[in-house]
Amino acid sequence: MLKFTSLVILLFSMTTLAQENYNSESYKVVLGDIESTTFAKDSTANALVIYEQGKSHVDNNDYDLRTEAKFKIKILNSEGFDNANVEIHLYNNKSKSEKIKDIIATTYNKNGNEVTTTKLEEKNIFREKYDENHTLVKFTLPNIKEGSVITYSYKIISPFVSSYKGWEFQGDIPKLYSEYNASIPGNWLFHTRLVGGKKLTTNTSVIKKECLQMRNGASADCSESVYAMKNVPAFIEEDYMTTKRNYLARIEYDLETFRDTDGTVINYTKSWKDVDREFRTDKEIGKQLKKTIKTEDLLSSAIINDADQLNKAESIYNYVQDNYTWNGDYKIYRNVSVKDLLKNKSGNVSSINILLHNLLRESGIDVKPVLLSTRNNGFPTTIFPAIFEYNYLIVQATINDKQYLLDATDSYLNFGDLPYRCLNQIGRLLDFKNGSAWIDINPRTHSNVFYQTNLKFDENDLLVGSIKTKRTGYHALYKKKEYYSNEDEYINTLENKFPYIDISNFEVTSDGVESKDFKESYAIEYNFDDVGDNVYLNPFFVTFFKENPFKLQERSYPIDFGYSDSYFYMFNIELNDHYSIVEIPKEQKIALPNNTGQLVFSSKQIGNSINFLLKIDFKTPIYDVDYYPYLKAFMSKIVEIQNNTVILLKKTI
Repeated sequence: MLKFTSLVILLFSMTTLAQENYNSESYKVVLGDIESTTFAKDSTANALVIYEQGKSHVDNNDYDLRTEAKFKIKILNSEGFDNANVEIHLYNNKSKSEKIKDIIATTYNKNGNEVTTTKLEEKNIFREKYDENHTLVKFTLPNIKEGSVITYSYKIISPFVSSYKGWEFQGDIPKLYSEYNASIPGNWLFHTRLVGGKKLTTNTSVIKKECLQMRNGASADCSESVYAMKNVPAFIEEDYMTTKRNYLARIEYDLETFRDTDGTVINYTKSWKDVDREFRTDKEIGKQLKKTIKTEDLLSSAIINDADQLNKAESIYNYVQDNYTWNGDYKIYRNVSVKDLLKNKSGNVSSINILLHNLLRESGIDVKPVLLSTRNNGFPTTIFPAIFEYNYLIVQATINDKQYLLDATDSYLNFGDLPYRCLNQIGRLLDFKNGSAWIDINPRTHSNVFYQTNLKFDENDLLVGSIKTKRTGYHALYKKKEYYSNEDEYINTLENKFPYIDISNFEVTSDGVESKDFKESYAIEYNFDDVGDNVYLNPFFVTFFKENPFKLQERSYPIDFGYSDSYFYMFNIELNDHYSIVEIPKEQKIALPNNTGQLVFSSKQIGNSINFLLKIDFKTPIYDVDYYPYLKAFMSKIVEIQNNTVILLKKTI
């Protein structure tokens, strides 16, 4: 039997090897690329990059940046057909634009013993305007089938040498081999950044003498680098993460200085001291931050004369929230106008929060602007100022030696809280007197969800009772938005949420939109399952997590909840003389490593009553990737308890 099993394993291994004979060493398509039908390292993959290469250099004739890209991809099944749809972004400004040429694309299929090729025709290449600065070049590889191999290549000519092309080693499908070649003349000095935490399998650089000839007879040496990665897994997005741009394995270039042939040096990467000075004198943000506002034209005398600085600041904050609407625009470097905001009652992020900043300053409160990059925009660079990476502006107010981070774009936010989109770890505090500095962007408070359910059998053996809930922090914010934006829809949704529960006497018991929490209560009637003499009750009317959000075998990026929180579910049922307890669930307790979270489920019988308590704690907003298997098991246990907990009762009469 042992010999037979070993033989089966050997035959299976040989079959797998025979099925996978990809040529990942060159762009050339070989028979093994076409005949291979699987990818054992990732059985979920629908397509596979067998080989890809990019090359960039500065042209000797016109000094344009020329980039050639080649891709060879295996289509494993029909769900991978989307990889035959190609989009290429070309950048342009008012005076110059990128161009593309030499697009060559071919599909390879095997019909019987014959390999056929189908080439892309020029008429099937389309161009469309994406926005004022980008054009899309689009095409679809022809004759795609399961098992097809596709190749395509193109050349981009760019007059924007200062924006040297980067390269993505990782994408939505796995890659066997990805290579990038960069030739950079010594006149240009770039910061080279490897993002994503994955190691290069090739990382070489040599100096090529006099690679670039200048018009005045001068020449420049070039740094010629080769970067490559092998067996790069697909990047799969999962819940509780910031933008994937933070974690994709790639190489990026940021221009630091340019030295012209006459010896002139232009510094593109400035110090924060330089940036502070530029912001202070900037015609957009700088000018608006210095704008004087007559508080008596906007604020009531009660607010102006309030001697309590914190009360005054909260009142000014509420005034801006209630009277000016965010138009959804994130612009912070252009179209910033407090004057237009006052006139139109609507404006972008910067306009609204600069108005808040100026009103607080004119009222004698110490305020400073803070630059942010939102969660969907990516982490800002910390090693040097990269101003283009910021897309948001908030305000820091210091009152009685305590700092408050403020954003008036959301009318449901409480004073001192930030929108979830802003929870991206760090921001740059602009202090034009003492110099700017990094500050932590952390939630002000822990967020909580409380449920208290009380049930009893009445004289007609109906199971009736009440539910009371309380939410704080971000959980309260979400519920306030749901309820106060459409109260009728909120109640209808609640009533339809539980198929076996009838809801009545719904009431919100917190103190309106400005309340720091959200509380509600309602009466319920539980329509339970009655199977002969047995009664089965599911005590969890509410499931905090309907399914486990963590499904990957491995995760290569942190678990970022944005804020720490806790969930409490308390359940009590009081029986009458017609029912007795047969079985209640066992107690359970699980802790995450280093006391970063815990799950407690307790069940107790006291006389003819049953008490349940489910408590879930996530004690930190961000968990390192090493915690992933523990969080995955942790969430699995939560879902299991919520979905499978049953109280078994027996009729006694």
